[in-house]
Amino acid sequence: MKNMQRISLLGGALLALLQTSAMAATTWNVSGARYAPDEVLVQFKTGVSAAARSQTVRAYGAQSFQTVGGRNSLVVATLTPDQTVESAVAAYANDPNVAYAQPNYIYHASAVPNDPQYGQLWAAKNNAQIVTSGTYLPKQGIAGKDMNLEAAWNINTDCSSVVIAVVDSGINYNSTDLINNMWTGNAKHGQNFAYDVATGAGSDPMDRAGHGTHVAGTIAAQGNNGIGVAGVCWTAKLMAVRVLDATGSGSTSSIIAGVNYAVTNGAKIINMSLGGGGGYDPAFASVITNAQNNGVVVVVAAGNENTNNDGASTPSWPCNFTHPNLICVAALDQNYALASFSNRGVTSVDVGAPGTNIVSTWPGTNATYTDFVAQTTAAPAIPVTGWTYTSTTVNGWGEDTLYPGWLNNPAIYGGAAKYKTNTTDRAYKTFNLTGDVAIMKAVAEIHVLSGDVFSVNYMAGTGDPFVNGFLSGSATNTDTGTSLLPIEGDITPCITLATAAAPYPCSIGVQMKSAVGSAGAKGVSLTAFSIETLTYNSTSYHTIDGTSMATPQVAGVAALVWAQNPQYTALDVVSAIKNGGRATPSLAGKTSTGKAVDALGAITYINAPTGISVGVQ
Repeated sequence: MKNMQRISLLGGALLALLQTSAMAATTWNVSGARYAPDEVLVQFKTGVSAAARSQTVRAYGAQSFQTVGGRNSLVVATLTPDQTVESAVAAYANDPNVAYAQPNYIYHASAVPNDPQYGQLWAAKNNAQIVTSGTYLPKQGIAGKDMNLEAAWNINTDCSSVVIAVVDSGINYNSTDLINNMWTGNAKHGQNFAYDVATGAGSDPMDRAGHGTHVAGTIAAQGNNGIGVAGVCWTAKLMAVRVLDATGSGSTSSIIAGVNYAVTNGAKIINMSLGGGGGYDPAFASVITNAQNNGVVVVVAAGNENTNNDGASTPSWPCNFTHPNLICVAALDQNYALASFSNRGVTSVDVGAPGTNIVSTWPGTNATYTDFVAQTTAAPAIPVTGWTYTSTTVNGWGEDTLYPGWLNNPAIYGGAAKYKTNTTDRAYKTFNLTGDVAIMKAVAEIHVLSGDVFSVNYMAGTGDPFVNGFLSGSATNTDTGTSLLPIEGDITPCITLATAAAPYPCSIGVQMKSAVGSAGAKGVSLTAFSIETLTYNSTSYHTIDGTSMATPQVAGVAALVWAQNPQYTALDVVSAIKNGGRATPSLAGKTSTGKAVDALGAITYINAPTGISVGVQ
């Protein structure tokens, strides 16, 4: 073999071999090495003598070799420092004496975490278990319909080199399942860019809604620590970037500030489980471009309206942005069907991931306060207990028709029209609350005309909140017919401004003011009303649904890919996730890839190298 030729760089022939061979090789970082970096296995053909085997491996530069497996002519060849496994495999495979050559793969004990609620994480391991805390049907799925996480964890669970920014409602960084994985760039593990009536813009990214903490746990709850659940990436670093307020809402300016903060401070992946409709938002788009220019992967939610994002009137941003560093995620149920609420889009939505009955970390415990019955007839006879009713009118229309669910006009549900002009109707009640955060939620049927005003007020303490209270919301000049308007307001000052120990008195009021000459409208009716509080702790978990829950599954896989392949670019990571996914019938014609994310497929996908040529020596 005096005329032996050696390949100095990987080229087209070898690339084809690696991508099509059942023994395909790729490059892995040392901490999660999939095969020995300085050895290859060479299987010689039947009948090749020991002398010929020795001559062959010496000719290819092996420093030493060892025959294993008795008479099967399998040799372990040790490489020289200037040889790579890939080049050696290619060279040996082309030798006429060799049946095949392959890396000397490394195997590990099966990586199944000991977290007590791991058995409920069907996204990691679907064995047709029932998610007992779930509410979405089916609560029991089909075995094997999961993200193939255990197989990926057998290769690597160490993502500590990757920082993931959770651009959301914040994170309860005191959670015992998250605290060891929090980013340590500052004392609060991130920054707050959301305004709250209780806290202002502040700097503390503590979660006041729950959403961000749930997302964070799905990405990187500490795995194998004997506590709670395990995240997709057991040791990734979580940066808390709060852009949504306690009601789960945020503005373009808050999101821009949050994304830029994440990029500036070294996040490699940004998870944004948020979205909205409306027109194209160039300011929002520009910040995704900034992330792209800085090599950051952005993973976003498709939305929960059960609509086609590709429709001209139904886009969902940021999902519909076309940046190559962005991945948009739909939600799958436990049978790997597209979830009933999930948006879709063959050009705008990329992949699907588990998004129903997802168990994850939560910032504390919730309580609900309500003493309200929606009026659904034209002439209610008994007011709801505990509410105070007042009326100021120039035409004598009295208190007997005033109820918290019924302001100005019972005819909203039928009956004779009784709408009065130049009238103020009001109802309010004091609730005694406990907790750290308080949110009022209601649904109103509003049918008012120009000059009319419907408003909701609250105040810490007792009495009429329209006298000394804080305005939390109003609707003016609105004619919504029979549609229902959700109303949500942060009333945490009822708690934070209290002067005594809990329970804290909080007065909530609703008011309808009709203008002079506005006869013909129907008024306002509340069809639902409640107050929800959050009390912080470090040990809570919660089960919820949404494309918001599917998105962090993919962000976690992105962290696994990048930890396993630190030389990858953001576009390499996106490519590995899209191309390494599993074809799923429910996503065919619904997403750009027709695939569900597959953790093993993503971390073992071989991205085609660029800028490489073959040289012969």
